[in-house]
Amino acid sequence: MMTVAAARALRDGAVCFVGIGLPSTAANLARRTHARNLVLVYESGTIGAKPDRLPLSIGDGVLADTAVSVVGVPEIFNYWLQPGRIDVGFLGAAQLDRFGNINTTVIGGDYRNPGVRLPGAGGAPEIAASCREVVVVVRQTERAFVERVDFVTSFGFGSGAGERERLGLTGAGPQLVITDLGVLRPDPVTRELVLTELHPGVDVATAHERTGWDLRVAADLGRGEPPTDHELAVLRELTRRPADPR
Repeated sequence: MMTVAAARALRDGAVCFVGIGLPSTAANLARRTHARNLVLVYESGTIGAKPDRLPLSIGDGVLADTAVSVVGVPEIFNYWLQPGRIDVGFLGAAQLDRFGNINTTVIGGDYRNPGVRLPGAGGAPEIAASCREVVVVVRQTERAFVERVDFVTSFGFGSGAGERERLGLTGAGPQLVITDLGVLRPDPVTRELVLTELHPGVDVATAHERTGWDLRVAADLGRGEPPTDHELAVLRELTRRPADPR
């Protein structure tokens, strides 16, 4: 449901900065269903990739083989990402707070002596700062959805409205947070994340239980549509591993 909801959020003709894992699956699902002209950009430098299977990494040869163009990593960041030429960027999170700030660096303690050291930033801070909009995909648990992240790896809305503008960040920030329970969007005034949609079979009480702050719920709370037979068929085809040639 997370993958399908993320795919549905991508519009035809958009330029999408894609990461490996669920974002790549969602983007390729969208390109094979309703968004045939979706332009996939991978951090390794491939632009307009059209893989016939899910890439195993950003360095998978299928991306270069099917891309419209292959450029250097510095060009991806300096020419495409930072000037705002990417419409949508996908991000994951180890921790996420009520204003969409993301932590993928450390949990507990401090930076030099953390309880847990995570993989780190990669290109995520630039994606969060400069993409025209950001979609965050993360499973909703009380441990991940915290009142305040232990470390701000990727900036969302800071402590609320006006923070991005004060820092000169050009992108609109996280406009969708897609979880295994539903979809959250920032309040247009306060920028606090609000639950606006639940996936099929999920109730509000469960969303509250799995959130580490007093979760706001939209008055017109929506209900997502389950995956269609076509979406499921395409998704299964995408995720089917080729037979081992050995």
